[in-house]
Amino acid sequence: MRDRAASERYGCGVYLAWFNMGIVMSIIVIHGKDVEIERMEERDGWAISEFRLPITGSTGSSTTVFRSTFRPGSTHAKHLHHKCDEVAIYLSGNGVVGQGENRAEVSAGHCRLMPKGSIHFFYNETEDTDASVIGFYVNAISVADTGYKFCGMVTPEDLTQARNGLDEGILIHLQDAIKIENGLPASWKQLEVRAPIGIHNGSPNSLLHITMPPGSSTGEFQFNNTEAIYYVDSGKGNISELTRSKNIEHDSFAFVPAGIAHDLKNTGNRNLGIYLFLTGAGKLEETI
Repeated sequence: MRDRAASERYGCGVYLAWFNMGIVMSIIVIHGKDVEIERMEERDGWAISEFRLPITGSTGSSTTVFRSTFRPGSTHAKHLHHKCDEVAIYLSGNGVVGQGENRAEVSAGHCRLMPKGSIHFFYNETEDTDASVIGFYVNAISVADTGYKFCGMVTPEDLTQARNGLDEGILIHLQDAIKIENGLPASWKQLEVRAPIGIHNGSPNSLLHITMPPGSSTGEFQFNNTEAIYYVDSGKGNISELTRSKNIEHDSFAFVPAGIAHDLKNTGNRNLGIYLFLTGAGKLEETI
């Protein structure tokens, strides 16, 4: 377990050193099980069973990625981020979320955007299953860089309040997200691409989900004006640049700097499911 403050100081220092030296980075693949658990303070609202930071400024990213595990009955109490939006993907379990004065239920497949400055929380109501969540602190290279502020504990009244949906931010299930069919590279026509979050529902950043059939490939492409962060939620494959190839599988993260040509391939016998987050691009078509 690593001390959060030390980890963030290290991450910021490495990021600035790379930036000042003008180092050109390549693709980095991180497997979730290899990431150390951070030491977070429960008194600051972090009643999360496990909290990991697979991608931060130390990876070279302008956006920090977290992976949280909530045991039954655990919570991330009321808090806000003064400096950044937060995007979350609920991978397993179910629970209640709060945004300001509103409440809603979430389950696996829900995607959510929490605007900066807005108080929010999550409580895992699953009785016998962990809830898993990944998320993105947009344009923040560490947790400290988000402007985190603890705003109070989740009360029994919060959990019994009517769950009529959220008035702030975005909450949408992947199955209800729009399909992107126009403006894609020709090699992507065999893929299913959905956009839970993007310019179409008010976000300047994009969250997409790509489903790749067995044996399929994206062909080589690059994002010209945005970095990309991938998360594999099912299947296995590889991500390649030039002559180098790296394996990806369930719970793998990949960071791709802007301008790096790469290729995704499904090497398994079932669909490869991948979430893709684009910082600073409201839709996929404007960056390929």
